[in-house]
Amino acid sequence: MSDVQLSASAAARVKAIAARRGLARARLRLSVEGGGCAGFQYRFALDDAAQPGDHEVECDGATLVVDEVSLPLVAGATVDFVETLGGAAFQVRNPNAASSCGCGTSFSV
Repeated sequence: MSDVQLSASAAARVKAIAARRGLARARLRLSVEGGGCAGFQYRFALDDAAQPGDHEVECDGATLVVDEVSLPLVAGATVDFVETLGGAAFQVRNPNAASSCGCGTSFSV
């Protein structure tokens, strides 16, 4: 199973958010839940600690954490932080997604 990756721009954003909140570690949790307009949806949250079974990836001083249930659905994916005229957001480039909705937060496999 391929690892999930955290881009340098996403790592920088995670560190900036963690610093503003006074967190000792810059840790972003990615999870996949049922729902959304395409079947599954991505959820992002800052997390204080990893849980048993979590998969952790480090990049430039930030950590991406994915739980063991979500990992097969995002294996090989890259989490990026993208700024456009429409706004700024974390995005998942997921090779397992057969399709995704227009908002980019939900997908099907």
